[in-house]
Amino acid sequence: MNEPVWVRFDSAEAVAQAACQRILKMAREAISTHGRFQLAVAGGTTPEHTYQLLAGAQADWPRWHLYFGDERCLPPTHPERNSRMAEQAWTGRVAIPPSQIHPIPAELGPEQGAKNYARLIHSALPFDLVLLGMGEDGHTASLFPGHHHPAGSAVVAVHNAPKPPPERISLSAATLGNCRHLLYLITGAGKQQAVAAWRRGEPLPISQIRPMGSSEVLIDTASLESGL
Repeated sequence: MNEPVWVRFDSAEAVAQAACQRILKMAREAISTHGRFQLAVAGGTTPEHTYQLLAGAQADWPRWHLYFGDERCLPPTHPERNSRMAEQAWTGRVAIPPSQIHPIPAELGPEQGAKNYARLIHSALPFDLVLLGMGEDGHTASLFPGHHHPAGSAVVAVHNAPKPPPERISLSAATLGNCRHLLYLITGAGKQQAVAAWRRGEPLPISQIRPMGSSEVLIDTASLESGL
């Protein structure tokens, strides 16, 4: 496994702008190589800003195929769904065919939704790019500290999440790492302790993601206790 490259920016705005440019570049490369771009997207504030920037960009949208790293078990139109956030910030404003946007059917409940999504993503792997954020406790997607999931599962049912709602669905660590490129987007002073623990090698959920290809951590200065 290649170690991630850490790249520091002065602000969350600069992280979002850099992420947008990297995503567009990787999309062009993937489409040139094999005719499509298969991207697994993340929820959260920093990704949302990135998606807003993407909505104003020019791209070969009909060749994009979107998947989701995790989802809350809420109705499809609920404002706290990651798929709903992505639609409002980005996908509802560009020409990605709706049939190529694949939300997690979390409204079916954790077990059934996870089973259905595992079947759907099988043909999409490896992803060209996976986007991940990180919570203040070191969680990523909906993989939380202290939670254990069956080995070999592509998509996992999540119960008793420490953040509401308690029921969620997440791609497993192995599936998130099954990608050609991975971008971590991390901003905010509240992440300092988790970032420091990750860099010390502590076994946080985010440190369990082992991408098969290259990875970068795009991080703002506020998230770091000291410079890189």
